[in-house]
Amino acid sequence: MNVLVINGSPKGTKSNTYCLTTAFLEGMEQESQNIQVRELPVCNMDIKPCLGCFSCWKDTPGKCCIQDDMQQVIQDLLWADITIWSFPLYYFTVPGSLKNLIDRQLPMLLPFMEEREGQVGNGNHPYRYDMSGKKTVVISTCGFYTADGNYDGVYSLFDHICGRDNYTAIFCGQGELFRIPEMSAYTNKYLSYVREAGSGYIKGGISKETKKQLDKLLIPRETYEACADASWGIDKDYIKTGQESPATKKESDTLVFTRQMAALYCKENYPGKDIVLEMHFTDVGESYQILLGKDGSHVYTDGSLTASTRIETPVTVWRSIAAGEIRGDEAMMQGLYRVEGDFTLMLEWDVYFGGLGAQAGQVKTAPAQKNTDMKIMLIPWIVLWIAPAINKQYGCLASISICALVPFIFYQNKKTLYDILTNVLVTGISVAMLAGASEKWMLPLAYLSFGIMWLGTCFGKVPLTAHYSMNSYGGENALQNVLFIKTNHILTMLWGILYVFTSVFTWFLMQTPASSFAGLINSVLPVFMGIFTAWFQKWYPAEVARGK
Repeated sequence: MNVLVINGSPKGTKSNTYCLTTAFLEGMEQESQNIQVRELPVCNMDIKPCLGCFSCWKDTPGKCCIQDDMQQVIQDLLWADITIWSFPLYYFTVPGSLKNLIDRQLPMLLPFMEEREGQVGNGNHPYRYDMSGKKTVVISTCGFYTADGNYDGVYSLFDHICGRDNYTAIFCGQGELFRIPEMSAYTNKYLSYVREAGSGYIKGGISKETKKQLDKLLIPRETYEACADASWGIDKDYIKTGQESPATKKESDTLVFTRQMAALYCKENYPGKDIVLEMHFTDVGESYQILLGKDGSHVYTDGSLTASTRIETPVTVWRSIAAGEIRGDEAMMQGLYRVEGDFTLMLEWDVYFGGLGAQAGQVKTAPAQKNTDMKIMLIPWIVLWIAPAINKQYGCLASISICALVPFIFYQNKKTLYDILTNVLVTGISVAMLAGASEKWMLPLAYLSFGIMWLGTCFGKVPLTAHYSMNSYGGENALQNVLFIKTNHILTMLWGILYVFTSVFTWFLMQTPASSFAGLINSVLPVFMGIFTAWFQKWYPAEVARGK
């Protein structure tokens, strides 16, 4: 299968549209190894405007009198089974250089008039060559927030050339986002749908679901237009006054970056009080404040506000985090940036900024459909620690019954290795006591088993507590967060030590008249440990963020 790509962008391979075209080709090549691709970079070719002399019809039929690269273009069009027209929207139609190429296709037609099947308009010319079976794909991006209503001229052009519904079109608004690395979280997702479109095209057609995804906005209109306005580096409100020329008010790239970051603020998640984020870019010596309020965000350049949270970072580091080139938690652990003030903003970064630099700290996102639940793991142990000490037989039966019910809970919750191991250990210890083993030995053993289970995970990559607390910090993604894992390593180790100590204390307690109250007495320390855990989860990341 021969595929010809006509890249009509003056920017060549740096074109935003070319990103989509490349993704579409990748999707095609995933489905078929028998694809040969030729590319025509129109911006680098010598294609002069048509003279309208009609020599190609009457004097030298099928041959243009102008000697340039158009002769090769026609040969490539005849070679291709599929032609992909790739270009940005210029003044609601194709770029001028590409229009020259389209005009110069005249030698491919005969001068006679005829009606063509699927024809649009009044009057047409038959092809000089056999073009049956050839297919056309049109891919384009524009700078508007949507493609809807902006491609009338392009549709009209290709409807006349190909016939209505005789070509496949992928038109994408917000095209400027594809050149911004910091927006890759959005553009990469869109490009994945373009690949699906290329794959589906080879298999017979792009699915309705893929088309639906391609028609969606990458980001909301208000956000996109604010980012687009900021990208020019000109204070729009100041220019409207007419006091100075735009050149005298050109803003720094760092300020432009800050304005674009501020534009991503999700005001729908306003927390009930204003937040002032101060960005101090250490490598360029610039500081800006972003007010996150009920009605939106605003950037202050004069430092007149009192910062709630202050981030000290080289702009190169923060751009790399925003572009996904480095994880924010890794950069923080390496001391590449510091955070002063309220660390809550960092914990909920993705809530406020909708994805930009989502790894800047521990991020809270919507939970997965199935979550782990530590209560499933803890309840069998708690029953085992308390009930048998009160009544051995009924207590052990209660523990076994709880373990028997746990599998039914897994229909709604995601199970872990530790849930399964808990059931095995608790059931085994309960059965041993029912068989005659002394609770004076088995209950301390239960605490010891529990503590060793926690401590043992500290030697692995993911500690026990992380499997459960990840639900509040982005789900499975949190397990890639270095700071999150380190915090949980420390907490898991402390809890493990606590229960190993508790096992020794319980053995001594079981030799006293207060043995029946062992479970209740041993619940005191975990309560304080729980309070410490809640505090430590916020305090430790903040300390690391401060570089301490």
